[in-house]
Amino acid sequence: MSLEVEGLSIVLDGRRVVDDVSFRVADGARVGLIGESGSGKSLTALAVLGLLPDGAEVDGSIRWNGRELLGLPDRELAALRGEEIGIVFQEPQTALNPLRTVGRQIAEPLRIHGRVGRRDALSRAQADADRVRLPEGALRRYPHQLSGGQRQRVAIAMALAARPRLLIADEPTTALDVTIQAEILALLGELVDDDGMSLLFITHDLAVLSQVATEAVVLERGRVVETGAVADLLTAPRSEVTRGLLRDATATVWRPEGEA
Repeated sequence: MSLEVEGLSIVLDGRRVVDDVSFRVADGARVGLIGESGSGKSLTALAVLGLLPDGAEVDGSIRWNGRELLGLPDRELAALRGEEIGIVFQEPQTALNPLRTVGRQIAEPLRIHGRVGRRDALSRAQADADRVRLPEGALRRYPHQLSGGQRQRVAIAMALAARPRLLIADEPTTALDVTIQAEILALLGELVDDDGMSLLFITHDLAVLSQVATEAVVLERGRVVETGAVADLLTAPRSEVTRGLLRDATATVWRPEGEA
């Protein structure tokens, strides 16, 4: 299954915040949307999911496995979210209910999309908790009783519970310290490989992107300014925007073999 975005434009409050953006995420591909704050990368991801703010004007085309998503009724989009397309947000608190245990929250998408009973859903939730390496007993806890990294692992387990074919990860490690960030990136890569999913990874950090994606789309002020292999962007960036992102990279940057 593939995601194809063509000529996507988004107007918010009379301002064009995404302008003629096109890219493709092929089946099994790992593609990054990268740009500075305000570049339109997160809005592009929200458009794919049908989660743009009220009043947003959208033009262009977003096709998932050949099916046009723009204009789909909310009910049909809600059915796609979770079952075919999963999402992990930057701040897991936005996806977690503070009044529900972690186990119930991981089980919920299984009950909604997997159409399984409560007992089976909780059993599978435990298996998913183990997959993302949550500590023993985590399913009985509430979000506030977990660390930031553990909450993000819960969000990942929820996003992948129904085994979607595409995972959209929107700055999923920005709020974490460097050590936990590396663990979450490695976990995401492992799970994407294990499930044979496609990945659309949104970030402002080119070094982070180099750890999870092979292709990239660089955005500035809502427009595409460069596309190509992540390795090429790291070694021979063509646009000034990409050169700036490379200078600002915060993680250990990938280097060709043989370089220190």
